[in-house]
Amino acid sequence: MKTTQRTLLAIAVGSLSTFAIAEPASQEFVPLTVKSTSAQSEATGFVEGQSLSGTTRNFFAKEKWKRGDGLTFQKGDGSSEHTSSRDTWTQGTIVNYTSGFTQGTVGFAVEGALYNEIALEQGRGRIAGGSNRTLADHDGDAVDQWSKLGLGNLKARYSNTTLTAGRQSMNTPMVATIGNRALPSSFEGISLHSAEFDNLAIDAGTFDRVSPRTEQSLTKFVSEYGDRSVSADHVNTFGAVYKPFKSVEASLYATQAKDLWNQYYLGLTHELGDAEVIALTTGLNYYKTKDEGSSKLGSIDNDTYSLSFTGTHGAHSLTLAYQEVNGNEYFDYLHETNGIFLANSLLSDFNAPNEKSFQIAYGVDMAKYGVPGLKFSVYSARGWGIDGTHYRSTGYGDLSYMDGEHHQEYGVGTSYAVQSGPLKATTVRATYTIHRGSKDDSTKTFQPDGSLNELRIVTTVPFNIL
Repeated sequence: MKTTQRTLLAIAVGSLSTFAIAEPASQEFVPLTVKSTSAQSEATGFVEGQSLSGTTRNFFAKEKWKRGDGLTFQKGDGSSEHTSSRDTWTQGTIVNYTSGFTQGTVGFAVEGALYNEIALEQGRGRIAGGSNRTLADHDGDAVDQWSKLGLGNLKARYSNTTLTAGRQSMNTPMVATIGNRALPSSFEGISLHSAEFDNLAIDAGTFDRVSPRTEQSLTKFVSEYGDRSVSADHVNTFGAVYKPFKSVEASLYATQAKDLWNQYYLGLTHELGDAEVIALTTGLNYYKTKDEGSSKLGSIDNDTYSLSFTGTHGAHSLTLAYQEVNGNEYFDYLHETNGIFLANSLLSDFNAPNEKSFQIAYGVDMAKYGVPGLKFSVYSARGWGIDGTHYRSTGYGDLSYMDGEHHQEYGVGTSYAVQSGPLKATTVRATYTIHRGSKDDSTKTFQPDGSLNELRIVTTVPFNIL
């Protein structure tokens, strides 16, 4: 590790030690004890425990590129045209059936979810080819409506341990369902979740396909930033979440993307104080990535971490977060996953070679002022020191153009959750983000996230049928 990395890790560990002295009651060691209750012993039966529910989400986004950046789409005559804007407007609906577990020592259950999406904006030039926003055909025309099996699995449960086989959701630091579109992603494979202890949970899984957010078919796993022509035949993950103290949570995971990389994750969270007076939450996220097997993405040797401090007083919160990439390639993660548990993963991931970034964010919960469900937030983030000139491998192309690049991002958002009535739990969220990347035409160097403004308005309505 570099000196800066060692320093920040020391700060994180030191802060935990300081908090232990400051708040001894919350730092009392919690022994590892087996749960006194069993989820399976409380099973009500396959039919008796069944439910049929879902959500419908309206996703609207308007992107406007600046400084000549943008997208290229195919016109009706076969020629290509540049556009500086893209509009996305879709309606995604999920209908989910979940059975109860059968009674007995080992219980069985099934889960199935039908996903449907309707393209409310269909203009070829306006959707700009669709990408991962609007499903489009080979000509670039929007598919007006489509459906797929989003989830479909069989579960077996013993005590507090559940084995799931089939298409499913997952939430770990490397394999995590991403839900920032009208429909979420899901994964095809087998997973195990064990919660036999009061303060320890274990996850394991092996997956060979991903169901993307805006595609009907299953695909192999590829990287988010590397060569998309190479893929992993299997992704295997194992890890645990442990709470050794009431206010400290530790996560440790390892994931193998076959012939791409081995990735290791350490997460630490510490909570101190009372939010009604003043509270402080410290978060450390650290990833180590090394190429694996036949190294289809070439040589990878990357250490990336973020360290964040969030102070809360009543309705108000203030977050300061520092993030650093130590490696001559991008910090990378699996495409169609949310496998990047870093503090500065925003519209930009701030994950370029050797990049450093800092964020300051403020939030207010208006429930404290008589408007429950209403929240506001604002943030500013800046990344600097990007340097790809030392990259000598193949999986990420030519990174030499990134030399001393920098960028900044600003965002403001508001959300409201309906508190009662027939639309209870309906949420409306609006965000406006500005990103500006450095660009020097004389030296042909630039920050690849570009310069754009984006408005998103997302409304999610839950419903129960059974």
